[in-house]
Amino acid sequence: MENISNFVELSKSNKIWAIGSIHSNLNSFNSIKNYILENFEMNDKLIFLGNIIGLGKSSKETLTSVIEFRFNLMSKLKLKPESIIFLRGAQEEMFSKLLQLQLAPNPSEIVEWMFEHGVNETIKSYGFSEKEVKNIASSGTLKISKWTSTLNKALYVSPGHVQYFLNLKHAAYSQTKKILFVNRGVDITRPLSAQNDCFWWGFQNFSKIKEPYKTFSRIVRGYESEHLNKTEISKNNVVCTLFKQPLTNKNILCGIFTENGEILDLFENK
Repeated sequence: MENISNFVELSKSNKIWAIGSIHSNLNSFNSIKNYILENFEMNDKLIFLGNIIGLGKSSKETLTSVIEFRFNLMSKLKLKPESIIFLRGAQEEMFSKLLQLQLAPNPSEIVEWMFEHGVNETIKSYGFSEKEVKNIASSGTLKISKWTSTLNKALYVSPGHVQYFLNLKHAAYSQTKKILFVNRGVDITRPLSAQNDCFWWGFQNFSKIKEPYKTFSRIVRGYESEHLNKTEISKNNVVCTLFKQPLTNKNILCGIFTENGEILDLFENK
């Protein structure tokens, strides 16, 4: 697994901090980041579990805040880049596909589907209207290519945004291989290298697994489509879900773990 670039092994971790789906809730993230800045220590690791953007109205601003937070945390403790990991969520996956819309066989249908799932808010935060994008999606490959070029330029003028989308990982795990971090789920019948897009689209009945997956006794994920309360989040002996429905809430759930999979703390924005 160590040789697969889509996966990150967290070596010599003191504590592993994980942040669930943010979904552009800028104010909630600002509350979380201040707590982490005050309590993060050398040899700790931090994982964003995907879906930083989407749904909320401040995708661009939230991503900028996350990038600035990374810089501040690294500067404060002289951390190496591999101490802070970003996983790909469904929102990042959809937005990345939108950047290559000219390659899609049915661009109008794809745009409609993406917008129904929250990508429209991300587009608006970068200065584009829903109507404009829908019109372009039905205007042929040449016009779509020109628009995706413009969208890419919008990312380039926002420091760190292009690099963020280019460096998203599929999953991360501790050096002990006792704890695995994903966005939404895994197919427990397949190895990590054969998960395809199960990481961010999930897999049937994943929430109900009771036995370890391979060597992993704990799987931490940042999104779940079902309604869970805090008791349900922590009671499963294998899966720890750092997200609460409904999507309209402003809560960001976080956890602190050992590299052997023990839960040290679960907390959320004030």
